[in-house]
Amino acid sequence: MTDLSDLIRPDRYPRSSRYDPAWLLDLDMGPNPLWLLEDLARDLDLTPGMRILDLGSGKGATSVFLAREYGAEVVAADLWIAPEDAAAVFAEAGVGDRVRAVRAEAHALPFEEESFDAIVSVDAFEYFGTADGYLPYLVRFLRPGGQLGMATPALTREVRELGAIPPHIKKAVGWEAIAWHTAQWWRFQWAITELVEVTSARLQQDAWRDWLLWARAGAEHHPDGRNRNQPVIDMLTADGGEFLSFALVTARKNRAAV
Repeated sequence: MTDLSDLIRPDRYPRSSRYDPAWLLDLDMGPNPLWLLEDLARDLDLTPGMRILDLGSGKGATSVFLAREYGAEVVAADLWIAPEDAAAVFAEAGVGDRVRAVRAEAHALPFEEESFDAIVSVDAFEYFGTADGYLPYLVRFLRPGGQLGMATPALTREVRELGAIPPHIKKAVGWEAIAWHTAQWWRFQWAITELVEVTSARLQQDAWRDWLLWARAGAEHHPDGRNRNQPVIDMLTADGGEFLSFALVTARKNRAAV
């Protein structure tokens, strides 16, 4: 049994520990997004007044975090969550004046070019960002010198190197794991464009343990949580950190990039 107090970890995630785990579990769509974002943000330079695109913002927890913790003006863009539902979360959290929710598909973003100081994506980039041409498209929306940061499920070795998706992972997520690349794969994928300087590309320490802890909490918190989370719990338990992790990758747009 996971006690909600186990999810408050100021030694490792001091900012995230200010938030009620029950509130966050009610917005749950996968691994703990605030733990991922707080770790990712250590490799970014986020300052008050920045205009940040939260790409694949889900039900809005990461957008609340960006507005509260870093004083950012946030555009929360997601394809699947209705803007009015996300806006209700922002209003209840007291950041409705600093976060705007929009429905957007990641390959057809409805924004002016060079309109953001930073773009952040947490547990979403694997669904839309692996194509060779995606980074060149996305950086068009960053101002020169703007920052890009994303946290995405990762493997410690490429599926191509392994020759197959490990069975315990394939059983839980199927072909989706093909997009779970290593941190070094992402470093090369971004750097080769010469549009950005990759400032950090790393695997999150003990990511699988965090993911497992959160999945267990979700299984107990939600009425349907056991059915929804058990395949992930089984996958992570069987893996034990051998293959599964999260890649945290950051970059800065080159000022000469076009």
